[in-house]
Amino acid sequence: MTDYSISLPSYTIGVHAYDTVCDICRKFGRQVVLIGGRQALAAAEEKIRTGMGAELSAPPALLYGGEASEENIASLAAVREVQEADMLFAVGGGKALDTCKALAQQLDKPVFAFPTIASTCAATTAVSILYHSDGSFSHPCFLMQPPAHTFIDTSILAAAPDRYMWAGMGDTYAKYYESTVSARGESLAHYHALGITVSKMCLDPILCWGDQALADNRTGQATDPFEQVVLAIIVTTGIASILLTAEHTIDYNTGLAHAVFYALTSYPHIEKNHLHGEVVGFGVLLLLLADAQMDAFAAMHRFMRKVGLPTSPKDIQLTREEVLDVIPKVCAMPDIAHNPYPVTPQLLTDAFEKLERYNANGEI
Repeated sequence: MTDYSISLPSYTIGVHAYDTVCDICRKFGRQVVLIGGRQALAAAEEKIRTGMGAELSAPPALLYGGEASEENIASLAAVREVQEADMLFAVGGGKALDTCKALAQQLDKPVFAFPTIASTCAATTAVSILYHSDGSFSHPCFLMQPPAHTFIDTSILAAAPDRYMWAGMGDTYAKYYESTVSARGESLAHYHALGITVSKMCLDPILCWGDQALADNRTGQATDPFEQVVLAIIVTTGIASILLTAEHTIDYNTGLAHAVFYALTSYPHIEKNHLHGEVVGFGVLLLLLADAQMDAFAAMHRFMRKVGLPTSPKDIQLTREEVLDVIPKVCAMPDIAHNPYPVTPQLLTDAFEKLERYNANGEI
């Protein structure tokens, strides 16, 4: 690209982040509609409304529908309160935020993000990951820009179950490994090169602070280690993603780890019992084995064992037969189309076998 614009996230973070809502949002109008998940709204709505002050008003909040799907987006677009709103407030986790972001672009309205769990970068990135109504992966919906502003209340995130940050770490460090492998040996545009450089901060803070951040999350403390990991998950990954998808392609923004996850969504128990980042984090181990990054594999395996992220197919309830069945599905995913070498069924089979040997005896 020669003439282009890139919009990067703006955000407020801290235990008093919602105190800035009125000052930041009032320039966009007065009428707000809040959309989110039931638990997310229970955790944040009252505090958001307090931050809105007297200048902003909103009718009763709407539920987003439980899945980031075209059907739920269409249903919300038909609601009168949504049509009449000057702006949308998206409240919750990745699927609620992605639903509202895609809805806002469809209606040409500004959207503000209020993440209530630290599980993905959905609150700051310019893409919505959409699913079919049954929970299986559908497609990425690229957006013109990220939310107009993101309000990250760390006290709300610290009060959330720690399993969301636990899984969010897996999704976050995947950004570094996937982007660096995808771009290997290429002459990169400035935005791609910058995104890959930024992605290193998707890994380092998690290895440094991840264990302590999880411990603090379990006791509901919004400490500095906790905030550093929140920033890595929500902000740094979002910035990297925007830069890496500046051409509205997934070439540098994804890879084998995400291909593993999306292929596994064909099994209902994955969507029911496991979180996105949990499974993506597991996929990173297969990526590193397939890419012969043995030192990085050993380091990540140690870290994942330490914090309890899955290191074996059985940790995500996969049988041997299901592993063999899913391998061709992984190879068919568009996430691995831009790779420095073909990801073949044999390469993946070898990676699974190496992982199982390592889990059994510490040798590959």
